Amino acid sequence: MAQKTPNTIVIDGTEYTEDQLTDEQKVLINHIADLDRKIGSTQFNLDQLQVGRSAFMSMLTTSLAKGDAA
Repeated sequence: MAQKTPNTIVIDGTEYTEDQLTDEQKVLINHIADLDRKIGSTQFNLDQLQVGRSAFMSMLTTSLAKGDAA
């Protein structure tokens, strides 16, 4: 039968196993992990928005340079 190895987490350079953490600490770790995922997703969306804005600004600059203004 395969042995189950405990989950470990490194916090500030110190490694902890799941059984060393209190229930409150586990909840806090889950919140931190969820926030890290949300920050990553938000950064991804921000990158898309910035590239989109840059593209529209480039299109506007090109249009103005052609004299397409009303």
